[in-house]
Amino acid sequence: MTIPSPVERLKEAVRAIEAEIDADLEESRARLRYRIERGRITFDREVLARHRALRVKLGAFLAAARPMVILTAPVIYALIIPFALLDLFVSVYQAICFPVYGIAKVRRADHIAIDRQHLAYLNGLQKLNCIYCGYCNGLISFVREVAGRTEQYWCPIKHARRMAGRHDHYGNFVAYGDAEAYRDESEGLRKRLGKE
Repeated sequence: MTIPSPVERLKEAVRAIEAEIDADLEESRARLRYRIERGRITFDREVLARHRALRVKLGAFLAAARPMVILTAPVIYALIIPFALLDLFVSVYQAICFPVYGIAKVRRADHIAIDRQHLAYLNGLQKLNCIYCGYCNGLISFVREVAGRTEQYWCPIKHARRMAGRHDHYGNFVAYGDAEAYRDESEGLRKRLGKE
């Protein structure tokens, strides 16, 4: 009998936690009385009316904001340009290179979720902010997955020191300094990427 490696135990724990999260999400949907039908989120009428009543008007929202928050808004929104360029370049890179390398493409829709603008308790500016955050954080997740698959293809070697925030593929990498494992396992790690 083979004892599972720490990486395999961790992956199993992550799968169990993800199942718990999915169950919690289903419970929240029932409690907050909304459903997803053909990709659209629908709230019960009474809930929707209560949401609309709780919406803070844009004028009151801006009046309550600190002046420095308002003055820094252009700095935040200016980042849309490099984010959009990053999206374009990573998408083109993946479209051209992944088929050549035999790597399964990453679905953007699995990472970028833009749905909060449908919440009736948000005013127009809050909805715009939610669209922006959903796009940018989802894009970072998408780019991270593309980069993780690329790293597994080209350089599946763990670092010598512990790294914060490693991508999901990192646990499969060979140990730093293990030349034999690198030689023996690199091709197998590449082939696994075609099955993602």
